[in-house]
Amino acid sequence: MLARIYRPSKTAMQSGRAKATEWVLEFELTDARRSDPLMGWTVTADTSSSQVRLVFAEKAEAVRYAEAHGIAFQLVDPAPAKRIIKAYADNFAFNRRTPWTH
Repeated sequence: MLARIYRPSKTAMQSGRAKATEWVLEFELTDARRSDPLMGWTVTADTSSSQVRLVFAEKAEAVRYAEAHGIAFQLVDPAPAKRIIKAYADNFAFNRRTPWTH
């Protein structure tokens, strides 16, 4: 069973980074998902891939857990965030590429 260790991105619903600082260990799917004929939900026979999600405070702690329990894992480091530094005064600068309009 292959697991994936990653740090989730921040939620789009709020500007805070509440749960984006923790590391998550999730198992990859081993069975294909199929549609349930009665309800129409997507289901899988493997419960560990869809219902088991371990949360750790640090990356080293998650790696140590996976190695101690013999879980093959793939470590996904987060991409650095691109910061675009802007100031309100830039709207009125003389060297703007496009003229400022209302």
